[in-house]
Amino acid sequence: MTTTAKADSAARRTGVYLGVLQLVFTLGWTTYVIYLPNLCAEVGIAPATVILLLMLDQGIFTITDTAMGMAADRISRMLGRLGIFVGVLTAISCAAFISLPYVAGTGPGAQGWLIALIVIWAVTSSALRAPPLMLLGKYRPRPQVPFLAALAMLGYGLAGAVSPYLGVMLRNQDARLPFLLSGAVLLLTTLALSGIERRLAQDTPSVQPAPPAKPLGRLPMFFIASMVILSLGYQLHFSINSGPFFLRFAKPDGLQWLMPVFWVGFNIAMFPASVVVKHRGGLIVMGVAGLLGALAVALAEMAGSLNVLIAAQFMAGAAWGCMPMSAVSAALAIGETGAEGKVTGTVFSALALATFARMAAVAGGLQKMPDYAPLLHWAPVACWSVAGAGLLVIAASRLQRGVKAV
Repeated sequence: MTTTAKADSAARRTGVYLGVLQLVFTLGWTTYVIYLPNLCAEVGIAPATVILLLMLDQGIFTITDTAMGMAADRISRMLGRLGIFVGVLTAISCAAFISLPYVAGTGPGAQGWLIALIVIWAVTSSALRAPPLMLLGKYRPRPQVPFLAALAMLGYGLAGAVSPYLGVMLRNQDARLPFLLSGAVLLLTTLALSGIERRLAQDTPSVQPAPPAKPLGRLPMFFIASMVILSLGYQLHFSINSGPFFLRFAKPDGLQWLMPVFWVGFNIAMFPASVVVKHRGGLIVMGVAGLLGALAVALAEMAGSLNVLIAAQFMAGAAWGCMPMSAVSAALAIGETGAEGKVTGTVFSALALATFARMAAVAGGLQKMPDYAPLLHWAPVACWSVAGAGLLVIAASRLQRGVKAV
C-alpha cells in the first residue's frame, strides 16, 4: 500500500472514530435528558425546575465549549498531550455521570450533591466536542476535511434518529444500568484518542507544530453569529414545531416513527454536500442550505397532507445536516493559523446558546401563548433565510476580492 493510500485509510478511520465518539456522547446526553425528571423527583426537586437545570447545562456548554477549544489549541502543540487531556477530563465526566442515579437514590438530602455532579459533568464533557474535531484541521489536508467532518457529524445525526426509540425503551427502566453502560462505553471510546492522535501525526510528517494563534479578524464573528441564528432556527423548528406539525395528520403514538424523518435527511445529505464544500467552501454551502431549509420549513408549515409534510421534513433535515458539517469545515479553515480548537469550540457554543434560547422560550410558555404562536411558527424560516442570505453575501464578497473560500 502506498504512503498516500495509508494516509487516506488512516483519515477514514479517524472520521469513523470521531463519528462513533459523537454517537456515544450524544446518546449519553439523551439518556440524561430522559431520566433527569425522575432523578430530580427522587431528591425532591420540583418538576418545574428540571427545565432550569437543562438550561444550566446549556449555559455551561456555551462557555466551556469555546474554553476547551482554546485549551486544546495550546495543548495540541505537544504531541500526544491532547488525547491525555481529553481522556482525563472524560474520566472525571463519566465518573460524575455514572454517579448521578446512585446519588439521587439516597433521597432528598442529596439535592446539593446531585446539582454539583451535574455541573461537574457538564463542564468536563465539553472536552468531547471541539478538541477531538480539531485534529482534522491540525493533521489532515484541507480537501479531506469536509468528508471527515461529515463522518464525524454522522454520529450526531444517528443519535438524533434513534433518540425517540431510546426514550420508549428506557422509559420504565432503572436508571443505574443505562448510566453505567453509557459512561463506561464513552470512557473506553475516548481512551483511544491518544493513539488516533499519534497515528495522524505519523501519517502526516510534513505538519509542523502549530504557531501561536493569530488574530482572526471580523469573519469569525459574523460566522459565529450566523451559526447562532441557524441553530436557533433548527431548535425552534425541530424541537417546538415539528411535533405539532405531525399531529395535524397523525396520532401521538406515531411521532416516534415520524420524527426521525428529519434525521434521515440529515444523515444522507451531508456526504454529497461535503463534495461541494471541498470545492466551493463551507460558507457557500451553509448559505445555500439555509435558504433551502427556509423553503422546506415553509412547506412544512403549509403542508396539506402527511406525505407533503414528510417530504418537507426530509428536506429540512437535509438542509440542517449541511449546516453543522459545513460549519465545522469552515471553522477549521478559518482557524488554520493555530486557532482550530477555538473557532470549532465557538461553533458548539453557538449550538448550546441556541438550545438555551429554545429552552427559555419553552420555560416561558411562549408556545402556549396565542399571540406568539405565529412568531414561533415562522421564526425558523426567518432565521434560516436571513443567515443563509448573509453567508452567501459574505462568500461572494470574498470571492470577488480573490480571497480563498472557507
